[in-house]
Amino acid sequence: MAAAAVTGNIKLDGILDEADWEGAPVNDDFKTTVPVEGGTPSNRTELRVLTHPRYLLIGIRCYDSNPEGIVNFSKLRDVDLENEDHIRIVIDPFLDGQSGIIFAVNASGARYDALVANRGESENEDWDAIWEAKAIIDASGWSLEIRIPIQSISFKKGLKEWGFNVERRIQRNLETIRWANIRRDQWFIQTSRAGLLTNLPDFSYGVGLTVRPSLIADVSTVGDNNSVFDFDPSLEVSQRLSPNVLATLTTNTDFAETEVDTRQTNLTRFPLFFPEKRAFFLEGADIFEFGFGLGNNIVPFFSRRVGLYQGNEVPITVGGKINGRVGKTSFGGLAMNTRKVDLSDSNLPSSSMGVVRVKQNILKESSIGFISTFGDPQSRGNSWTSGLDFTYQTTRFQGDKNFLVGISGMYANRADLSGDQSALAVKVDYPNDIWDVAFTYFRIGDSFDPSLGFVPRQGVNNWRIGFTYAPRPKWKWLRQMRNQFFLTYIRNIKGEWQTYRLFTAPINWRLESGDRVEANYSPRGENLLEPFEISEGVIIPEGKYHFARYRLETQLAAKRKLNGQLSWWFGGFFEGHLHELEASLNWNPTKILTFEFTGTHNIGRLPFGDFDQTLAGVRIRFNATPDLQLNSFIQYDTDTKRIGVNTRLHWIYHPQGDMFFVFNHNAFNGMDRWELVSQQFLLKARYNFRL
Repeated sequence: MAAAAVTGNIKLDGILDEADWEGAPVNDDFKTTVPVEGGTPSNRTELRVLTHPRYLLIGIRCYDSNPEGIVNFSKLRDVDLENEDHIRIVIDPFLDGQSGIIFAVNASGARYDALVANRGESENEDWDAIWEAKAIIDASGWSLEIRIPIQSISFKKGLKEWGFNVERRIQRNLETIRWANIRRDQWFIQTSRAGLLTNLPDFSYGVGLTVRPSLIADVSTVGDNNSVFDFDPSLEVSQRLSPNVLATLTTNTDFAETEVDTRQTNLTRFPLFFPEKRAFFLEGADIFEFGFGLGNNIVPFFSRRVGLYQGNEVPITVGGKINGRVGKTSFGGLAMNTRKVDLSDSNLPSSSMGVVRVKQNILKESSIGFISTFGDPQSRGNSWTSGLDFTYQTTRFQGDKNFLVGISGMYANRADLSGDQSALAVKVDYPNDIWDVAFTYFRIGDSFDPSLGFVPRQGVNNWRIGFTYAPRPKWKWLRQMRNQFFLTYIRNIKGEWQTYRLFTAPINWRLESGDRVEANYSPRGENLLEPFEISEGVIIPEGKYHFARYRLETQLAAKRKLNGQLSWWFGGFFEGHLHELEASLNWNPTKILTFEFTGTHNIGRLPFGDFDQTLAGVRIRFNATPDLQLNSFIQYDTDTKRIGVNTRLHWIYHPQGDMFFVFNHNAFNGMDRWELVSQQFLLKARYNFRL
């Protein structure tokens, strides 16, 4: 579709009543993807696009025969909107079919943005950009206006057309409609299947300079010590070297406004993975993705290794980053220097660390690349990791199916490492709507330990094969069945079996109401070569164990004000029995107030000892407007006996400026009283000066 030029002033209010909107080309050629592929939507959608050398304007009119039935209960920035009426937009400003930017808005004006990740299989939702959106509900449905400053995105200079697609969700009908790429076998964010937005102007980002100073006032208390007041400035400067290359410098960087991690229980002998949430590391994060199908099994560059050590913040003195694309080549570089830190049990010296990533697009949808990291958080000598990866991808296998093959190899070096320091991974994937079949193989050396990476399990050969068969019976009450079978088999480098796991889902039904029911059967085996402590005082000795686990699960449709998921794992567990009870419930009494509850309760009865674990979390969201939110997250678990409170007031007072007020409180349940571990009051103000 063609865009039209802006000639007058557009007031961003969600109402498409200006002359430019009325004169712009209208596109209403939308088709359903769900429940019927290529069907006629239940309600009409009109799409318009306006352009200016400094910004892009998107206007969408969503007609609805029953406006009172529009499902919208969120106003929070970056909330998951998939369970509400919403519009999603994906843009490919490089027209490479392998990358993209996602914007989504619901009928209340709540904004969500993300980067296309894993070639369209997932989204990096922690990425944020500066943009605006307004939505309004009226007697005919709802409409919205979106303004995206060109300086907020990277793009290939000289292009007169971008990859572009729009998707609308009508939640009460469980209906999804799209403008392009209506096939269920392709994901909406696969930009290789997007349509084209044409008639684009010569965009200009101006000088391309962004200066973002921050001021942080912090009052902190640790234990019985006196409160300490700090007032620290920090600075981040970004310069666009070209429309598609961005260089950033940061000094005295502070991440205090970042939301705390959600606690997890761990019933394995391997470390848990926590995602990156810090904005500086998320910019251009899609470029640093390595390999295909590695998941969290092998992450050669894990940015949480920089500025964090064993849960402690390590101050960053100065850091720099460059990322961009030139032709078919994507590249990124990051270098950081951290200060010396005296911890309670050790001293952490100052350290310099970094990563370089280059990826070359080849064929139509495939790529080849390398990654290399240097440095170590503990300053251990001669530390580096390098790897090569190749991914073949096509969305036109047998005409219109997805097919992918990924191969990657890595080598990790450090002065204290000896043995097998290499890793290899292969994945073949056929991910489509009815049939999703995949085979994955990992070989991880016993000394493969990347200093800036994440590898939960070393010294193994890991095979995984599985399939999902998901037919759509023509039953009025059933939307789709997902019959699943996955087999994992792990041996150590010496050839001894370590783990096997069979996961089956004979019942996994998505009902027409939006609810879901599932039943699983999962035989498992573990060959422990050494004992491990699963809970305080409960040690499982070495030996071979075989047992079977079962699960019953139900999920309530998110279109209801009260929704959530209940899960019960039960059955054998290391010669004993284990019950895992998990619940997540959401209650949306009004559009400005949301309560979210998560809970896990484990009841283990083993010959080696009994244990009970409870983890509970309550998140309260008060969303006065999409630009003013108060969120409080309270967590408690019986393993650490700690309660943590993280309360954040976030006020976006200008599209380029915001403020945070953060209260953190952590207390320990001692023998006879609660003891203060730490407490913090923090005020942070920042503004983006753009030239």
